[in-house]
Amino acid sequence: MDGFSSCSSSMAAKTAAAASSSDWKYAVFLSFRGEDTRNNFTSHLYKALDQKGIETFMDDKKLRTGEEISPILVGAIQRSRCSIIVLSENYASSKWCLEELVEILECKRTKNQRVVPIFYNVDPSHVRNQTGSFGEALSKHEENLKIKGEKLRKWREALTQVANLSGLHSLNK
Repeated sequence: MDGFSSCSSSMAAKTAAAASSSDWKYAVFLSFRGEDTRNNFTSHLYKALDQKGIETFMDDKKLRTGEEISPILVGAIQRSRCSIIVLSENYASSKWCLEELVEILECKRTKNQRVVPIFYNVDPSHVRNQTGSFGEALSKHEENLKIKGEKLRKWREALTQVANLSGLHSLNK
C-alpha cells in the first residue's frame, strides 16, 4: 500500500492548499475502465477517499448529463494533483482510457503530478509488454479503428511507462 498511502496521505495534507491554488481543483483523478471496476473496486476506492475528505474526480460523480466528455476529462486530469490508474483486464480496450493515460503521464512529466497505478487482477508485465488482453486490445484498435502511427505509439509508450511505476498489485485469479 506504499504508493496509495503516500498519495492519499500527502493529498489529504495538501487538499486545503490545492483548493486555494488556481492550478489544482482535485486532489485525485481516478482513471478506470467502467465496465470492469466502476461498481466494485473503484466505487469503494472513491468512497474511501471521499470519507477522508480527499477531493476526487470520478467521471460518474462529477460529469453532468449532456456534457462533452473529452474536454472535461482532460481538464480534470490537468487540475488534479495525483492520478490513480486502475489497470484492469479491459482497460486498454477503451480508447478513452488510453487517451486519459497519455494525458496523465504528460501531466506527470510537465506538472510533476503523482501517478499511482493499481494493477487490478492483471500482471504488470502484460501491461508493460502489451501482451494478453492489453496486446489483444491494441491489435483490435489497430485493425477495427484503423489507429496507426503516432497515436498507437503513444498508447504503447504510455502503457510501458505506467507499468514501470511503483504501484499496487492485485492478482486474485
